[in-house]
Amino acid sequence: MQDITLETAAAALLSRVRPPAIEELPLLFLLGRVAAEDVFARMDNPPFDRSPLDGYALRSADTAGATAAKPAALALLGEECAGDFYEGTVLPGSCLRIMTGAAMPTGTDTVVRQEDVTLSEDEGMVYIPYPLRHHENYCFAGEDVKEGVCLVKKGSRYSASSVAVLASQGYARARVFARPRVALASTGDELVSPGEALAPGKIYNSNLYLAAGRLMELGLTPVLLGILPDDPTKAAQVLREVEADLLLTTGGVSVGKKDIMHQVVPILGAKRIFWRVCMKPGAPAIGYELPDGRLGIALSGNPFAAFATLELLARPVLRAMEGCARTELPRRRVVLRDSFPKESRGRRFIRARVEGNEATLPDQHASGALFSAVGCNAFLDIPAGTGPLSADAEAEAVLLGRDYA
Repeated sequence: MQDITLETAAAALLSRVRPPAIEELPLLFLLGRVAAEDVFARMDNPPFDRSPLDGYALRSADTAGATAAKPAALALLGEECAGDFYEGTVLPGSCLRIMTGAAMPTGTDTVVRQEDVTLSEDEGMVYIPYPLRHHENYCFAGEDVKEGVCLVKKGSRYSASSVAVLASQGYARARVFARPRVALASTGDELVSPGEALAPGKIYNSNLYLAAGRLMELGLTPVLLGILPDDPTKAAQVLREVEADLLLTTGGVSVGKKDIMHQVVPILGAKRIFWRVCMKPGAPAIGYELPDGRLGIALSGNPFAAFATLELLARPVLRAMEGCARTELPRRRVVLRDSFPKESRGRRFIRARVEGNEATLPDQHASGALFSAVGCNAFLDIPAGTGPLSADAEAEAVLLGRDYA
């Protein structure tokens, strides 16, 4: 099986993603979930013409020619607070005290600010020192949203603001796609769980926490399988028994004696979709499909390679499994503020910190280096055949973000 491009590998996996189930949830459980249908405005919002400030509702014509020396004098009829409704009509020569958000009473077309007028309670009069324009300080019904407008599009992710918009329309629930179940494991007899004593030749299992933490940042709750032994039969048994839409493992994918995933895949009865992707780091990733249609992705065991392929290969699949309309990650052209001294004979992804259109690079870029990934929020996509990069060179950055697209 020949090496394939990252895009071809991702497309092969995406073509096998099954449509997610749909569930209906209360508003406060929608945040971060993907809309399963278009949601439309049930009504104009605001639902009535209203005042944008505390003041007095009146007819603008009654203030024509008003000055500080000769203010317009209007009879005060009463007051209306937000939530009240004045059923009468404000006739010429009169006004109504009104609070922010209250419905504009019949007969009025403007509001004067409370602090700009003089109130004579004894006389029951309001004195206005300047003329007001028609519909000055006036909010129209539907100014925010018109009835029938699409509020949330199918395949988009709910944010706090979109949830609030649904609340403003009286929606109490909405339909979203079910989140995928992801089973996560690391392979290798050399691994030890954090907190245990570290014997000679052993290393702590950081990959499980890297992948699990990242999935949790993206709003998913992985099923943690821990460390799989370097025994293909035993490892396959663990993976076979777990209920998950995606099996995600790190390690065991290269050509060494204990790279067991090559044996695990056929033991599972799975079909290998690809092995080896034209990228560095993370080239020896394996994609496979189980007999029941579920998918598995086996990532490299090198920490940064696992990080890169989790983002670039697994994350688009997870977005599709969540029902996202777009599975690709956003990209941006950036200018390097640091040099990269290595030649990129093959396609390479470099960890970077992007702010605006500028990218800063760490000192360490080895696949096994993890500390330099702290603070990384992007990968620079460096084409094959690119020489060393100088500061001020341009590159295309793949942005990682929190995934609220």
